[in-house]
Amino acid sequence: MVIKVFLASSSGSTAIKKKQQDVVGFLEALKVDYTQLDIACNEENRMWMRQNVPTEKKPTNGIPLPPQIFNEESYCGDYDTFFEAKEDNLVYTFLGLPPPPGSKEAADKEHIVENGTHAEETNAEENPDDSTEVPVEERNGDAHGEEEQEACEEEEGEGGEEEEEVADDEAMEGETAGDEEPAEEEEAEEAEEETDEVTEDTEARAAEEEQEEADDDREEEEGEVQEEEEEDVEETQEEEAE
Repeated sequence: MVIKVFLASSSGSTAIKKKQQDVVGFLEALKVDYTQLDIACNEENRMWMRQNVPTEKKPTNGIPLPPQIFNEESYCGDYDTFFEAKEDNLVYTFLGLPPPPGSKEAADKEHIVENGTHAEETNAEENPDDSTEVPVEERNGDAHGEEEQEACEEEEGEGGEEEEEVADDEAMEGETAGDEEPAEEEEAEEAEEETDEVTEDTEARAAEEEQEEADDDREEEEGEVQEEEEEDVEETQEEEAE
């Protein structure tokens, strides 16, 4: 099997040149035998490439651009599909070639075989009776009866649990109501005591204020009397002096 890479040796597009170099360089690194076919200098190569690229793989204008890769007459893909295979370590699968022993792609395939198809075949050999169909009635008869019995027991258990929960809730409500009544009485007593204390403080403060007012009035009266006496004494002295 020969890998054919269709290139354009005289392409004016830098992007196309870079893609062509990428494909060729990677194939050389893998030591894959390939043949370069120039579509710029050979019209037959150009026509063959355009005719053999599948219609669904062609761009909108219907003209596929290089590089295009084939395995003999079988179409492998363009640069984008080649790049995806390269990223996924599936280049040999992309080219339609068996991966060389020791390569990562070969190791991945062996792993898939060991854990996939091989495992299924082993299970089929070890359990040949699993493929025999068993009637649904026979397979689920006893199990169905046991399931019904367990369901009944669970319903009875749930009913008893619900009754116990209701009884516990009623008991809790009764205890809560009993605790609330003494608490309300205590709060009422505390409110009355606070009211009495406030009343006593108010009365005491009022008495103190009245006493202070009385003392102030008394002091004012004494001051006035003393002033009058001083004035009388002064008048008497003046008369005696005359």
